[in-house]
Amino acid sequence: MEETNRIVDRDFHHPFEPYDIQKQFMEAVYQCLENGQVGIFESPTGTGKSLSLICGALTWLRDYKKQKFEDGYPATHPTNSDEPAWMLDYARKQKRQEALNRRQELEGRIARVKAQEKQVKESFESGGPRVKRQKLVGTFAASAASDDDVPVDEARFALDDYDSEADLPYQKAPSFDDSGLSVDTQRLMQELGMSLKQGEELNEGRPNETTVFFCSRTHSQLSQFSNELRRVRMPSAFTPAPPTDGSESDLLIEDVKHITLGSRKNLCINPAVRRLGNATAINERCLELQQPGTSPNCKCPFMPNNGNQALVNDFRDYTLAKIRDIEDLGMLGKRLGICPYYASRPTIKDCEVVTLPYPLLLQKSARVALDLSLKDHIVIIDEAHNLMDAIVGIYSMSVTLTQVQQARMQLTVYLQKFRNRLKGKNRVYVAQTIRIMDSIITYLQTKDAQPNAVDGVVELGELMSGKGVDLINIYKLNTYLQESKLARKVDGYTVYSEQSNPSNQAQSSTLVQKQRTRQTVPVLTHVQSFLLSLMNPSNEGRFFYSREESSSIALKYLLLDPTFHFKDIVDDARAVVLAGGTMSPMSDYEKHLLSYLDASRIKTLSCGHVVPPSNLLAVPVVQTHSGADFNFTFEKRNSEQMMIDLGHTLLGIVQHIPDGVVVFFPSYTYLDTCIAAWKRLSLSFDDDSCLEMMRRIKPIFFEQRSQSAGDSESDSSKKETTVDSVLSAYSNTVTSGNGRGALLFAVIGGTLSEGINFSDSLGRGVVVVGLPFPNPHSAEWKAKMQYISSKAASVGQDGKAAARDFYENACMRAVNQCVGRAIRHRADYAAILMLDSRYGGQRIQAKLPGWIRGSLTNGTKLGEVKKLLDDFFKAKRT
Repeated sequence: MEETNRIVDRDFHHPFEPYDIQKQFMEAVYQCLENGQVGIFESPTGTGKSLSLICGALTWLRDYKKQKFEDGYPATHPTNSDEPAWMLDYARKQKRQEALNRRQELEGRIARVKAQEKQVKESFESGGPRVKRQKLVGTFAASAASDDDVPVDEARFALDDYDSEADLPYQKAPSFDDSGLSVDTQRLMQELGMSLKQGEELNEGRPNETTVFFCSRTHSQLSQFSNELRRVRMPSAFTPAPPTDGSESDLLIEDVKHITLGSRKNLCINPAVRRLGNATAINERCLELQQPGTSPNCKCPFMPNNGNQALVNDFRDYTLAKIRDIEDLGMLGKRLGICPYYASRPTIKDCEVVTLPYPLLLQKSARVALDLSLKDHIVIIDEAHNLMDAIVGIYSMSVTLTQVQQARMQLTVYLQKFRNRLKGKNRVYVAQTIRIMDSIITYLQTKDAQPNAVDGVVELGELMSGKGVDLINIYKLNTYLQESKLARKVDGYTVYSEQSNPSNQAQSSTLVQKQRTRQTVPVLTHVQSFLLSLMNPSNEGRFFYSREESSSIALKYLLLDPTFHFKDIVDDARAVVLAGGTMSPMSDYEKHLLSYLDASRIKTLSCGHVVPPSNLLAVPVVQTHSGADFNFTFEKRNSEQMMIDLGHTLLGIVQHIPDGVVVFFPSYTYLDTCIAAWKRLSLSFDDDSCLEMMRRIKPIFFEQRSQSAGDSESDSSKKETTVDSVLSAYSNTVTSGNGRGALLFAVIGGTLSEGINFSDSLGRGVVVVGLPFPNPHSAEWKAKMQYISSKAASVGQDGKAAARDFYENACMRAVNQCVGRAIRHRADYAAILMLDSRYGGQRIQAKLPGWIRGSLTNGTKLGEVKKLLDDFFKAKRT
């Protein structure tokens, strides 16, 4: 009972009056951080999950800092030393005073920045003169011009001498030392003239303050989080107790110190580099400008160094003065004339909340590049329903036969040009790289010549069976590729050669498409990244070949077990929170991501919804109008009768749902098949086609097929524009007051099934057609199932049952994302219809979120479903 009262009475400083489920959620977050656990929390979209995460985490953080401050920071001498008690007490008080002084000094700087920004804003609003642009901004033009005017000499593409006799065995990526900086960054700081000692003196005696790292999928989601963060006002951890007269004082409120991290592509302000467009090209160019041999005239003028340390400090103060998103940081860097990508790093030390996208947190090499240590900090991952897929995606690789052939050709041209300049080990390692690529090319050509070879598992021995390949030390070759920057030099020379001598383009038909290739990823860089996967442990991933839709044969490395790559984060962090709107089924996280943890370290919570059960109608539609079972298995869903029954059912359903209806199909292929069938098929009582009959009831819109992984970033932006245009047209039609609403055909797992808000009239009905089970006969899923089965059997469990459970969970996570698109706030209401006989079974229903299971209604035939819909929406209109 005391525990219950404590939960209810805790003040989480929520900007609104929180619902009971929000209080429950915030308390769960608080206890998870307090006890150093890994939390798996589900709170349906529309229940204020982001604010609950913020308030729960920040309340704990301020309480923790306050307790740490009041107890006194650890003294210089350990508590078991021979020093007298009064001396230890004095040391603790001194540490506490130093912490208070640092806080007051920081708050003073931030207050001055706020006053300056307020003065500028008031001057602008009153019609005063605009602030002159920083003088350094003029450097942009100079930088852009200098990049084009610098004479390019072939010698710059030659490899430096490489002595592998001094090579050490393969080593892991550099780690952090007591300075909190990686080895690479310390070396870079020395090259730029930035004193490491100065940083050590600056941080001397300064405790490592606990920080909350908040991670989500995209920068747009992080921007939404920043907006929510602006709403929160938290009491300071350092101020005295509140006034006894009940009055409030702004001195008791301390603004949240926040920064958002991004890639160079998001934050680069050098126009000569930024205009390259592609993330890989920007990264490569940025690193190239920092090389020791680069001319001072060519170095980036915005790079932090000893000469502009004051600008770095200004960037820190302006950043902490208000909550800023990634676009704000870019504009701030331009205004100050300092690189926001690098200037963000020292700012992290003063932050309480750091937001960053998935790749920067989940990829170890990205954390090292950002000098991001998670030791004893808090990690919160939002939208964590696709966390395992995200980790698999980051560490999986794919390369086509065409790409390997092009990389091999470019490397051969480079070798011929610089043969006389390549000495010793450089020549050996370049030759080894060519031999490995030849072996891969031979293998893929063999598979490509077999028309029936659609996909399959690749044994590493078969892949590396080329002449002399078995003698190559792949670890030493990897070290060479990383340190020599071979891929960067070859790609740079390829561009130079083609631009200076257009006739070189005729050397190979592959070069005809050079511009399109270079706008994505430099081809040898991409192939080199794939070669790194050859070093991965064979028990955590497998190689596959597959024939892509474009008929190009590809070689893939698929990570089968994300456990190892996430374990680094869990081991370092004080606590980890995995949060999402549809985390069900949760068992996968415990079995396949956190299996090494004791059950006491894992805390789970599945909240209900803020909407009353009467606002949701959830119906499994298991039979067609004729009484036959709905069976959308892969073997039976393409029958003409099944598509006729589906069309007949949708016709009946949409007539009984007002406003907007979204129908999710299991795949783009099946959506295309159904549309083609409905265009030519008519129902018995009408001469019009089935599709025309649907159009007479509601205007129809279609989700566009997403682009393949090989499409360029410009194509990606076009896709986003297409998605926005479809959503805009659908929304305008629904809200136009035409009385009919609209019908939107979408795909489970597509661009409209996740992160899209179909609130109110945009989604009065959501229909899910079938279950989107992946193809169990594909080589990749066979390997996954085999791996899950063997892993479960190794610990005495039923391997077959574990594999089936994993397979079903992958399907139901996608379904749960779709059904969560409609109910978005407390007053919202919608009908959710699930068309397949399998939705009537307890096994599948148990994998639905709890708030949907609580509203499930028995429905079988179409006539019964129509009546349920009429009664449901009639009750909402009265």
